[in-house]
Amino acid sequence: MIRLISRILKQSGQYSWRIKLAFVFAFLKSMASKMPMGLAFIMIIQFMDHSVTKQTCLYLAGGILLSIILQVVFQNIEDRLQSAAGFMIFADKRMELGNHLRKMPMGYFTEGNIGKISSVLSSDMVFIEENCMTVIGDMMNYIFSECIMIAFLFFLHPLLGAAGIIIIMIYLIVGKGLKNEALVDSAERQEQSEKLTDAVLDFAEGIGIIKTYNLLGEKSKELSNNFKQMCHTSLHFEEAHAPWQRGANLVFGLSSALLLGLSLLLYKTGMIKVEFVIGMILFTFDIFAPMKALYGNATRLTVMNSCLDRMEGIFNEEELQDQGQLHLPKNIETQYGKRLPVIQFKNVDFAYGEKQVLYNISFEVPQNSMIALVGASGGGKSTVANLLARFWDVSKGEVLVCGKNVKDIPLTELMDHISMVFQRVYLFQDTIYNNIIIGRPDATEAEVVEAAKKARCYDFIMSLPDGFQTVVGEGGASLSGGECQRISIARCILKDAPIVILDEATASVDADNESYIQEAISELCKGKTLLVIAHRLNTIQNADEILVISDGAIVQKGNHKKLIDEEGIYRNFVRMRQCSKGWNYQV
Repeated sequence: MIRLISRILKQSGQYSWRIKLAFVFAFLKSMASKMPMGLAFIMIIQFMDHSVTKQTCLYLAGGILLSIILQVVFQNIEDRLQSAAGFMIFADKRMELGNHLRKMPMGYFTEGNIGKISSVLSSDMVFIEENCMTVIGDMMNYIFSECIMIAFLFFLHPLLGAAGIIIIMIYLIVGKGLKNEALVDSAERQEQSEKLTDAVLDFAEGIGIIKTYNLLGEKSKELSNNFKQMCHTSLHFEEAHAPWQRGANLVFGLSSALLLGLSLLLYKTGMIKVEFVIGMILFTFDIFAPMKALYGNATRLTVMNSCLDRMEGIFNEEELQDQGQLHLPKNIETQYGKRLPVIQFKNVDFAYGEKQVLYNISFEVPQNSMIALVGASGGGKSTVANLLARFWDVSKGEVLVCGKNVKDIPLTELMDHISMVFQRVYLFQDTIYNNIIIGRPDATEAEVVEAAKKARCYDFIMSLPDGFQTVVGEGGASLSGGECQRISIARCILKDAPIVILDEATASVDADNESYIQEAISELCKGKTLLVIAHRLNTIQNADEILVISDGAIVQKGNHKKLIDEEGIYRNFVRMRQCSKGWNYQV
């Protein structure tokens, strides 16, 4: 429990003083809560020796009333300090987590970690936020209260105090077993919560495919099984915890009876006065009540411990290093030599974990030129583009921009120089205007409109009910694929970065939209250095150089005329295109 308090204080940062100050008021509240017991004991002593007076009764009644008022005041102050701190701490933690995830390599988001992130945000952090501060306050209150009760036993008689210490030790043994059992089961429970979150997200995101292929029964069953497993895990958690909780209750009952019997024995031998025995009879079930309440919170404490483990697990994931000190020229056109390579890959290897994806990739892209990457799906083309944008770091070799290693350039500055148009476009659930201005937040309205016109999306935007202020669904669900693509190109035009990466930008649009998108891309690419990934022949045949990538290696390079004249994958590709085949087709 002390370790848990230490962990919470460590997470509290600048708000830790509020929690520490709350501990002071928790102690004062404990003193005030035990004051009526002390005053009642004084009343018993005076009643037994016939010294009680009306004035004494008034003083004692006033003391009890004061203790109640103090409890309320101290509890209020403690709650304000702790509860407010909890919400402040986890408001900052969510922002810190967002900043941390922003610096993570993209591979982290493709390894099944989305469910973990969602679970930590929506379950673990919420549980800690809503429970940890009140639980910690109660814990400190129980500990202080128990210390006061043990001191009371020593005041009655040293043997009673010693017996109280022994009983506390027994409580600790039972409590350790309770804690160990709950820790294991808490981890399993939170892991199942993560699996359930994954299943819900998977079902919700794939509902279109599920309906199309009539898999509602099968996928619903899978989701239902996760709900059932969550129920089973939660019930197992309670069942495993219950015997230890009953043991703690049994220790509480037997220890109270033992102390009462010991006090009667001491009275019979003349070692304590009768008023002390009466005091024990009145308060015997209050003596170990704080310990009972303390271990009654063991379940929440262990779940909280597991939540902290999972939260810290994400924070401990290694970020992409961003200590670069080198700077790129603000204007590559005028500040960097013409026809010098803007992009260079030198002997680059890359692996996803243990799986090698790229082998000894080397090429150069001169200023204002276009390099096209072609090859079968899964060959490594998109990985090359992602390494340029430093979504991952290379395993071996170097990626250079304007002669500088991308690892030595601040990430924000590198991304200021790169625009990317993906095959799969994501639009935020916001206005079209705000989705475009993401490209350059300081742009004027006139510049946003001009970018939309260049991207050939101005006309369809103005045909919408609210024009640029039309709110699109999450992911751009309320627009067609081609419309979403043109909006994404508009924000790239607005950004006006000198390097443009096109990742199969026209691969999945219809013929009507393709002509608009090709026009928009032409506007985007004017005066830019291009890295293009494409399957469409009309997109790549005008490239300055074409790199054919197969199984993670460059197997052919040259312009369209050169490659069409030599036997190999590229010429096969052109023949297959004429037959509407794909890259994996063998001639």
